[in-house]
Amino acid sequence: MQQSLTLLEYNQRIKNLMFDPSVQNCWVTAETSDLRVSRGHCYMELLQKNEQGATVAKLKAVIWATTFARLDSHFLQVTGKHLATGMKVMVNVTANFHEQYGLKAVINDINAEFTLGDMERIRQEIIARLTKEGIIDMNKQLPWPLAAQRIAIISARGAAGYGDFLNQLHNNAYGLKFYTCLFESVMQGVNTVPTVIAALERIAASEEMFDCVVIIRGGGSTSDLNSFDNYDLGANIAQFPLPIITGIGHDRDVTIPDMVSKLHVKTPTAAAEFLVQCGLAQLNRLNEMATAVVTYSREAIAHAREQLSYYGSFIPLAARKIVDNSTLRLNSYAQSIPLVVKGRIDKQQLLLERYVDVLKTSIANSIERQRMVLNTLSDKVNLLSPQNTLNRGYSLTTLNGHVVTSTTAIHPGDHLVTTLKDGKINSIAQ
Repeated sequence: MQQSLTLLEYNQRIKNLMFDPSVQNCWVTAETSDLRVSRGHCYMELLQKNEQGATVAKLKAVIWATTFARLDSHFLQVTGKHLATGMKVMVNVTANFHEQYGLKAVINDINAEFTLGDMERIRQEIIARLTKEGIIDMNKQLPWPLAAQRIAIISARGAAGYGDFLNQLHNNAYGLKFYTCLFESVMQGVNTVPTVIAALERIAASEEMFDCVVIIRGGGSTSDLNSFDNYDLGANIAQFPLPIITGIGHDRDVTIPDMVSKLHVKTPTAAAEFLVQCGLAQLNRLNEMATAVVTYSREAIAHAREQLSYYGSFIPLAARKIVDNSTLRLNSYAQSIPLVVKGRIDKQQLLLERYVDVLKTSIANSIERQRMVLNTLSDKVNLLSPQNTLNRGYSLTTLNGHVVTSTTAIHPGDHLVTTLKDGKINSIAQ
């Protein structure tokens, strides 16, 4: 029968192999996964991925509580972040095998500068991508409103920086009026990016109501700012249609939003002071314009009075000259009128005499023509007169003074008078 080992015996053999110096206190680069802290101990998995993102190696790891507090504090001081899932790390590990719990790596130390370099690499990759896509300076190129008074604010309602901003803005020493509207957002942690982007989208939906956007956060640890170094957030701010002011960190902290916004200031108070100074500059400009208008008006009035005075002294002389010239022209017209009138009268007299001669000739010709017509008519009248008719042997019969032209008009007993050339005959109709 073939000899065999128990599982415990086999695991003990593996455990004995862990004392090989080649697996003790080795520096290993990997990516953290499934990191959690329990009772002060930090448990995680260390992963290695290929270029396609597929996991090619995996190892469970632990940082015991006595070591974790020290390493995490140093890691936070260097990188600005707590040790978390998804980080590239360089860790000093010792292989440890337990018969019951299996193989795991015990982390003795962390090279925080390695992770910081990787974080900066990621940051530079975001900047390079925004630059390559041609959007990194889009918000910077937007024109700044002359007097930004309608302010959309992205912040946490209870943040001290938000309160400082409102106090500095609304209680300014110049009495300038500002209208603010808060769009609440989480300003640290994993919810920072989605809530800030959601706030930007709500503002964009009514962008005509605002002049600019202010993203403020105020104080806090440097590690709280790391969530702002995100491509999606940077791209949204860079392409936003309104100019954006960021005041989310300290003087030493510059995040991706700070690099792509229209203006980056140190603190929320500085953002408010900038807006106040912009308003004050426009107020001073209006005052200067008002002063210039008053000065110009006074100069124009003085010049007009001077002109009026000149015209006042000039008008009598001009009027006298006009009267004199008109008098000369009138006298000239008066002297020329008799000559002109006489010439016109003589001309009209000649025309009148010509018209009289023509009229006389016309009247004489007309009278002669009418005389000839009258003679012709007289001859016809004489020719057709009743007496000449009687002289030619005709007679004229009348009844009660009316000429009888038909026998039907005569009745028996009517008294008829017949006129002849040399007398009348009375007769009674039978």
